[in-house]
Amino acid sequence: MESCWYVIQIISGQEKKIKRNLEENRVSKGMVEFIDEVLIPSENVAEVKRGEQKITEKRLWPGYALIKMKMNDESWMYVKNTNGVIDFMGSGKPIPLLEDEVENILSDLKHRKGEVAYKYKVSVGTQVKIVDGVFVNCIGTVLEVNHEKGRLSAMVSIFGRDTRIDDLEFWQVEETSSDSRTK
Repeated sequence: MESCWYVIQIISGQEKKIKRNLEENRVSKGMVEFIDEVLIPSENVAEVKRGEQKITEKRLWPGYALIKMKMNDESWMYVKNTNGVIDFMGSGKPIPLLEDEVENILSDLKHRKGEVAYKYKVSVGTQVKIVDGVFVNCIGTVLEVNHEKGRLSAMVSIFGRDTRIDDLEFWQVEETSSDSRTK
């Protein structure tokens, strides 16, 4: 019997605890040879708070996990009856993921593991609307981005004149569609 990957639905916010339960209890329940690996897809996300960059782990699929296992009635019931597991994805008997699906998922996770994503994906040339501060509701174009400090500069039109606004924090702007105009 070959191990396959399955998707399980679990209680959101308790992914790590459920993973630990599945892995630790497999010895006492005699499931070591059936449960190979439990994976919680996540990435590292950088966010600037109070001028300091903090990196946190963010789950890519809240409420879901991947499990590599040899499926039989006992292993199926072991996973299904683990505290916090809602069910396997699919209706009826669990259906394993296709090999190319697994390869794509694992490749993507491996790629993300070495990187830090930024919470705010602002880039030069993006149109933004200022949502806080003196220039609230002004629409402008991003000129500079400093991800490490969580700040940006933008050019806005005020009374028909282009004005550069420096030192905006990422949370003070939101991306707009390119056809938006100042009022």
